[in-house]
Amino acid sequence: MELTDLYRDVILDHNRKPRNFGPLAPADASVEGLNPLCGDRLTLRLRMDGDRIAEIRFEGQGCAISTASASLMTEAVKGRTRAEAQALFDGVHRLLTDDAAPSEGLGKLAALSGVREYPARVKCASLCWHTLASALHCSGRAASVSTE
Repeated sequence: MELTDLYRDVILDHNRKPRNFGPLAPADASVEGLNPLCGDRLTLRLRMDGDRIAEIRFEGQGCAISTASASLMTEAVKGRTRAEAQALFDGVHRLLTDDAAPSEGLGKLAALSGVREYPARVKCASLCWHTLASALHCSGRAASVSTE
């Protein structure tokens, strides 16, 4: 199987059966994310246990890449500290915007590497990540993020 086929399969699977999809109450942070260019919209909620993400869930609607990215992201950051989640954000941002090979620590998130071949879709894949960054810093306040 080609690597691109494997990546495509991961994206399709996470779009069809998104992980950590649904409400979360109570939540320590709730952030709305919007990509006005294509209409992707999500609400990301997380519950912290000290400095660690104890629970994270998302709701909303978006394209396959947006949904799959949010699903992959929630799996990747659950149980991690703020600093570890920020490091993943940085790695995914580089993956989506630089012409570099995926770093070893990204695991399944490397499936997002194909998105950079479609510049208009990079915002679809990065919406949830920017929403997460905001959620990690909003400490209980409702907030919103836009890719524009």
